[in-house]
Amino acid sequence: MSNDNTMTFRGRVGTKVELREGNVPWILFRVASTPSYFDQATRTWRDLETIWISVKAWRGLAQNVAESLEVGDPIVVIGKVRTERWTSQEGQARESTVLEATLIGHDLTWGVTRLRRVDRQHPVAPASDDGTAAALQELERDDAAA
Repeated sequence: MSNDNTMTFRGRVGTKVELREGNVPWILFRVASTPSYFDQATRTWRDLETIWISVKAWRGLAQNVAESLEVGDPIVVIGKVRTERWTSQEGQARESTVLEATLIGHDLTWGVTRLRRVDRQHPVAPASDDGTAAALQELERDDAAA
């Protein structure tokens, strides 16, 4: 059994989910949760301070999340708590607590969703050079320029 600190966080997507490509696809976005309680004295619900957490995901999970979530969506995230350290452009040491997700899904308390499986296998390159590879590269350049 692992000694990792595992956490379940429930909230709403607070920032746009953008897929970042590299050797391994990944995403980083923020989730907000505002706990509330019932105040017996006033007989009303009261909000506490909003809690924000950064969520990071890798590989297929990152790709699926980027295609599935929008700002405001209610979600549940399960993952490992990590501290990431870096140096800012000004040379200052910085750190942030990040929830490295192993599972992300819509919170079905608020609505319904449908699963659509995707096949992310990369196509096999053609055996002969028919110009397809060059055309695809040109399309990718045009997409990048747009």
